[in-house]
Amino acid sequence: MKTSDFFFELPEHLIAQFPPEKRGQSRLMTLNRVTGVCSHSKIMDLPEILCSKDFFNFSGEKPLLVFNDTKVRKARLTGNSSETGAAADFLLLEMVNEEWKTIVKNANRRKPGSRYIFYDAKGAQTANAMVTRVQGEFCFLKFDKPVDDEFLDKYGQIPLPPYIKRKDDLCDADRYQTIYAKKTGSAAAPTAGLHFTQELLDNLKTCGIESAFVTLHVGLGTFIPVRSENIEDHIMHEEQFIITEENAEIIENAMRMKRKIIAIGTTSLRTLESAIYKEGLKKGLQKTSVFIYPGFNFKAVDALFTNFHTPHSTLLMLVSAFAGKEFILESYAEAIREGYRFFSYGDAMLIY
Repeated sequence: MKTSDFFFELPEHLIAQFPPEKRGQSRLMTLNRVTGVCSHSKIMDLPEILCSKDFFNFSGEKPLLVFNDTKVRKARLTGNSSETGAAADFLLLEMVNEEWKTIVKNANRRKPGSRYIFYDAKGAQTANAMVTRVQGEFCFLKFDKPVDDEFLDKYGQIPLPPYIKRKDDLCDADRYQTIYAKKTGSAAAPTAGLHFTQELLDNLKTCGIESAFVTLHVGLGTFIPVRSENIEDHIMHEEQFIITEENAEIIENAMRMKRKIIAIGTTSLRTLESAIYKEGLKKGLQKTSVFIYPGFNFKAVDALFTNFHTPHSTLLMLVSAFAGKEFILESYAEAIREGYRFFSYGDAMLIY
């Protein structure tokens, strides 16, 4: 399959630059993979939709929702070259042997031994760092002091994706984070979860719909573009995930009862499909580099709640594997005609 097969034209004004005024106010497109029917509703209608017979198992039991409770760290730092003064934005991914593995534009131009100075909003110096090595698109930085989550909470910026053409502001610290986020480690938000309010979660629970949580720290594997001509040649970068004993038991019980498993977001889906074996789940700290594209055999997930994804992305390929490429591209065309908002702060779809 060609990467070019996963392209669609998107009017720029449909790329959401800000979240909706209130969390949970977005629109929802529902896709039935069996009938090919596409319908339109709102996020607040989700309890009613999930309590319909379409989501019951043969015994009339309701589905299980699986959320990703990772927390986005303020992983973007702007440094100035000590030689030229030129600014560079570094996205901090993970610590490797006391160095930060980062992404920076034109990484191949960052020379080992070059230094960067970092400042706070008032212009006071906060840290220095030296480039130790460059490997492909990754640039490794050695800081002169501990740059941990406490430091990043104070001096870092929310790592908004590049299609949001503005700097982060105060609203993003809240809105680019799910309300149930617990475990810091992501370089990007699991954006499907951004739609859920406490009221919505309470309504789902009142309806008898259970929830479970996994943790996948979103990194380069999720959002790096596919650059190869043939999608089979694309290599996914590893991402770390955790499934606790408690949550594994909830999910495994639902599987044994043949209840429908609904992944809230592609990261939850990738976690479940990576961890499943026989009739259970592998538990504890793990890594995945699974690349899901058409032809993939889904074993864990029955339905997917997700946002609309970028052209040529692994995420568009994932939803195409789940629902069929033609159906997805037709549905995206329908969403464009209907004026849906796209990407991280945009509207959502439920595929079952």
